[in-house]
Amino acid sequence: MTRVLVVEDDPQLVRALVINLEARTYDVDAAPDGATALRLAAARQPDAILLDLGLPDMDGIEVIEGLRGWTRVPILVLSARNGSEDKIRALDAGADDCMTKPFSMAELLARLRAATRRSDTAPPAAAETALVTTDEFTVDLVAKKVRRGGRDVRLTPTEWHLLEILISNPGRLISQKRLLQEVWGPTHGSKTNHLRVYMAQLRRKLEADPSHPRYLITEPGMGYRFET
Repeated sequence: MTRVLVVEDDPQLVRALVINLEARTYDVDAAPDGATALRLAAARQPDAILLDLGLPDMDGIEVIEGLRGWTRVPILVLSARNGSEDKIRALDAGADDCMTKPFSMAELLARLRAATRRSDTAPPAAAETALVTTDEFTVDLVAKKVRRGGRDVRLTPTEWHLLEILISNPGRLISQKRLLQEVWGPTHGSKTNHLRVYMAQLRRKLEADPSHPRYLITEPGMGYRFET
């Protein structure tokens, strides 16, 4: 049975989440604050964590950083903060996905299923998987080659670096800031036009319909993800 840790200080929302998760055969633990969340995560070893950023004893970002010191468990952030900055900070700290309150329970459950499915099927060294295959193209991370329709696809070093980061984190939302800093350096964290240009080039080379991408997905104002 899949175990979920709900980290939330709103009793009504906790109750709604517990009812909906248990109705779908999840095993649920709940923590009202960050300290309890870190203790329960270590003791109960959940398969996924639903985390509110606005906790009474510490910021949710601190909880993510504490968890990422020892576990790769999927973390889905639930935030009442409308601005993208906090979500970007959460993603940079190691969160796997973000949703803004109020949210659709159906969408939350779908994202939770996707997160746990990726976690269940990922090999121990997912970031080092040699070959990634889609219906449209194949990427060899060791040989640093891309093939589509039986032919090699020529990528620039920058295009390759972007693709490599995204493909090494399948299904995970990677923030614009992280991509910019890893590809262009720490002084380029705000130059989002760089990303738009190079992501458009990658889509033209890899997607069947670049204007409606299937694999290289944009989360507006937040970042990009690779979906298989």
